[in-house]
Amino acid sequence: MTSGPTSNEQEAQRQPERRKRSGWLSRSSPLRRFGRWVIFACVALIAVFCGGFLWFANEVTSLRTPDGVKADAIVVLTGGYQRIDQAVGLLRDGAGKRLLISGAHPSVTPNQIRKTTQVSADLFACCVDIGYDALDTIGNANEIIRWIHDHGYRTVLVVTNNYHMLRSLHELRRRDVETDFIPYPVISADLTRKAWFTDPDALRIMLGEYGKMAAAMLRDWAGMYQGSGLRTDANGDAPKGN
Repeated sequence: MTSGPTSNEQEAQRQPERRKRSGWLSRSSPLRRFGRWVIFACVALIAVFCGGFLWFANEVTSLRTPDGVKADAIVVLTGGYQRIDQAVGLLRDGAGKRLLISGAHPSVTPNQIRKTTQVSADLFACCVDIGYDALDTIGNANEIIRWIHDHGYRTVLVVTNNYHMLRSLHELRRRDVETDFIPYPVISADLTRKAWFTDPDALRIMLGEYGKMAAAMLRDWAGMYQGSGLRTDANGDAPKGN
């Protein structure tokens, strides 16, 4: 009867396989090097994201409304009547000659806006324009700049919430480097507290807006085109003259 391999022979047969496995898992193996680079890249991305968010949060919470500011015109990006009320108040106080309400929903009538903001019929008729074309912040920028160029304004007050201001200015200044855009932030009450980051709603808003801001900057760096953000632009082409 033929006997099987001895224990020494079995051990000898296992040695090459063990050496092969230990080679792949050694400190200098390609697999271990690749794993270290993946971990390093993940840590670096997290550090960049967190550092960028801290910068963004500091910039947003540091925004203040300027005193006694004057400009050729005022623009407000829709997103709540608090913004529009603030912009109408600036128009009433003579901070600008004319006001554009950008991004109004097609179902909202001028009369509804006038009654809600309690602006006089004469002031509304002479000095308030309503833009219905913008669908998003990119559309706001295109709609606003078209209006600015049509009227020949050089200095413009920009009214929107403080957490939305940086991205709004980014989109405006990217398209028009000659106009002086002056931020007039509507201060969110949730962000005036020192410990706003403990409020889940405030933190969610800030993280969401930071993500959009980072995406906008990355898009511009990569040369990507995201359309004009305008209702009437079926082909996604930017308006002429912008």
